[in-house]
Amino acid sequence: MKKIYFDYAATTPLAAEVKRAMEPFWDKNFGNPMAQHFFGEDARRAVESAREQVADFFSVNKEEIIFTSGATESNNLAVKGVIKAVRKQASSFVPHIITTAYEHHCLLDSVKYLEKTGEAEADYVKPNREGIINPKNVEEAIKPNTVLISVMYVNNEIGTINPLSEIGELVKKENLRRKREAELTGGKALPLFFHSDIVQGVNYLPCDAEKLGLDLFSFSGHKIYGPKGVGGLGVKKEVLIEKIQHGGEQEFDLRSGTHNVPGIVGLAEAVRRVNRVNRVDRVRKLRDYFWRKLQKEIKGIKLNGSREKRVANNLNVSFAEAEGESMVLLLSQVGVACSTGSACSSESLEPSHVLLSIGCSHPEAHGSLRFTLGEGTTEQDIDYATLKIKEAVERLRKIAGK
Repeated sequence: MKKIYFDYAATTPLAAEVKRAMEPFWDKNFGNPMAQHFFGEDARRAVESAREQVADFFSVNKEEIIFTSGATESNNLAVKGVIKAVRKQASSFVPHIITTAYEHHCLLDSVKYLEKTGEAEADYVKPNREGIINPKNVEEAIKPNTVLISVMYVNNEIGTINPLSEIGELVKKENLRRKREAELTGGKALPLFFHSDIVQGVNYLPCDAEKLGLDLFSFSGHKIYGPKGVGGLGVKKEVLIEKIQHGGEQEFDLRSGTHNVPGIVGLAEAVRRVNRVNRVDRVRKLRDYFWRKLQKEIKGIKLNGSREKRVANNLNVSFAEAEGESMVLLLSQVGVACSTGSACSSESLEPSHVLLSIGCSHPEAHGSLRFTLGEGTTEQDIDYATLKIKEAVERLRKIAGK
């Protein structure tokens, strides 16, 4: 049976050169970077070299890269760490967070946790029907006590791209306004920080943190042909942030825990590799070819999210009168791997919060599939997959009597 992978947004295979870079640190150079002997020194040099490579890619200082176990931890640290630091300076103060209604659950759940415990209040800006966040809506949500804005770069389900640089500019404008107001009153300006989960954008979009106006950003290794279990949080030096787990003083005392040295080395190689592998045009052409094939072969389908302002490898499609979970299972039986949305939410029977947020009906949300392409995708894969998708849809529609 053929095996075709259309779930690169969930995870990517480990690139051969990344694996080679990691191998010495599983056995030969196995030291703990915090140890003072030469085994530790070798590991420490590897970690710091990796930090420099990652920092260069994102155009930040190496001290502004914090290695974590992945984007879930990074998002938790960004949200909870900033709020903890702000509240530490003013314990009676309840800070305000602005985020979006279609963030990844790890970000949404972090914000909702802080709301539940009374540590913060929050507003959730909805995307438009195209799946894009309007900066004006973000600006209108800013309150005097707003300390953090978090807007994802690329939505992980529908692949739509948000205008981070525009939001970054309005954050700078608000900080300047607050500073001027504080100077007039002789007080201290409350800072406003801008965070983004940029996980799905690293492979395909510019990620210069300064140009995007980011104070904090989360990224992950396994989305860019690197290893699982490693990622990072970019934290500009002026950001107020506290650690949220306790133990050692690793990662500038912001993230306790023994360094995952092979993972960190692999992450750096995966990031460095992004600059060398020109995948964008090729993947976009294949994605567009796939969409044309689906439109030609299957009636009653709809693209979810903007046709133009979407990342190069993503197609999210609703199939009328065909249930998404059933399609995933039928396609898996014939060697086509795709998903109904975020892999982290695959156990949930609830319709996608992302699709509902852009105005999809419950049937449309339940009948959607996410296809994400990558380096291994070919036209032959798409031809085969289109045939099997058509067969699955026709089978389900026949069962439903449509």
